Amino acid sequence: MAKLPVMEIFGPTIQGEGMAIGRKTMFVRTAGCDYHCRWCDSKFTWDGSSKAKPMTPQEVWQELNRLARGNFDYVTISGGNPALLKDAMAEFLELLQNNGIRTGLETQGSIWRDWFSAIDDLTISPKPPSSGMETDWHVLADLLRRVEADHIHASLKVVVFDDVDYEYAKEVHRRWPAVPFYLSVGNDDTTSEGDVSGRLLQKLAWLTDKIIADPEMNDVRVLPQLHVLLWGNKRGV
Repeated sequence: MAKLPVMEIFGPTIQGEGMAIGRKTMFVRTAGCDYHCRWCDSKFTWDGSSKAKPMTPQEVWQELNRLARGNFDYVTISGGNPALLKDAMAEFLELLQNNGIRTGLETQGSIWRDWFSAIDDLTISPKPPSSGMETDWHVLADLLRRVEADHIHASLKVVVFDDVDYEYAKEVHRRWPAVPFYLSVGNDDTTSEGDVSGRLLQKLAWLTDKIIADPEMNDVRVLPQLHVLLWGNKRGV
């Protein structure tokens, strides 16, 4: 049976960003990513093959229930980029569906998978210039065409660190104005311990002021990273 390269399973907690923000959820984080963003807060997943635990979908389900049996109905699948995975992920999603569990997943939009249609809340998060990555607009456009054709419940999300990122976000919105669009303020320091809420709230105020003053950004939503406001850079929450 195909296996998932699992870095960590934790919860229950809340989803801290994107269209499911505030949603009570369990997290399953997988290893491997085709991007290497400068500010990534999960760099340990990039090449986690030596640290990841190969688990069958049934084993992941058993661990979720060991941690929180009866205390969750939603699972967030994150990475890395979970879209790198094929058969094992499709089997895992089918298992969750059969047990009445809803799912959320975030990917940068670089890889299409047919199993996206099994995701309840699909967040497509292309990476802005501050990441050091370049967006392949043709690949992203093709992915979004497939999302629309399959009637997948999806949204776009861009993390904004600076004015250049903001202009990139505007370009994303110009290209796909009908897709629900979320802006998230970037966390400049993912290593500091303790309370980092003051710094993040200042960045959130800066981004909010830009949105309020910009007539091109009327139909967008600006959000904090709620989990960082609550727990700082602590992992596993």
